[in-house]
Amino acid sequence: MYKFDSRIRYSEVDSEGKLSMESLLDYFQDCSTFQSEDLNIGIEYLKERNMAWILSAWQIVAERYPKLGETVSIGTIPYEIKNFIGYRNFLMETESGERLAYANTMWMLMDMEKMEPVRVTQKMIEAYELGERLEMDYAPRRIRIPDKAGVEQEMVEIRHHHLDTNHHVNNGQYVRIAMEYLPEGYEIRQMRAEYKKQALLGDRMYPVVYAGQDVTTVSLNNGEGQPYCVVEFRQNMENGK
Repeated sequence: MYKFDSRIRYSEVDSEGKLSMESLLDYFQDCSTFQSEDLNIGIEYLKERNMAWILSAWQIVAERYPKLGETVSIGTIPYEIKNFIGYRNFLMETESGERLAYANTMWMLMDMEKMEPVRVTQKMIEAYELGERLEMDYAPRRIRIPDKAGVEQEMVEIRHHHLDTNHHVNNGQYVRIAMEYLPEGYEIRQMRAEYKKQALLGDRMYPVVYAGQDVTTVSLNNGEGQPYCVVEFRQNMENGK
């Protein structure tokens, strides 16, 4: 497993002084980016070939959010590659080995000119050392939107700060936008996100919120009501996935 160590910064915590979900997601995303860069198959390698890894789904489970100043270890391991699809786990632990959070992800390698999937290169296959996937309850990739009326929210226009190096909305930004509709004091136990369509600069999102007792689902739609991304938050894991 590829790992790096860090210390929880003030800029990464919420109003309670604990690591926020969006910062946890950033740590995991940075970890995979660091690994790819260290293996010389990172952003520049992909850009030269007009390729990019596009995230299809997140599942993050938080056992405990570390506090300001805690030292943590962040790790990642790719465990399966099929044609143009890659699967990757993430893990955050304390210095003593306490498991704080873990995640599963599914990625698609895309030709960014043709906007179609492209097979993983032999160099990538040789560079990424596949390992055993983590022990966790794996949720389905697809998120079911509840069979009830949702509450429509104000339109969100995509600005420059939402974009990443691929010039579309960074996957973490969708989660940040969706979190704005959670009630006060909602501690996320599990976050799932299913990415369906890339949002670009100037696009408009029309969030629809489906609130439940333990689960809140946010569909970030385009003007035709089709989702760019669906995000599901769960604060109580006792009722299953």
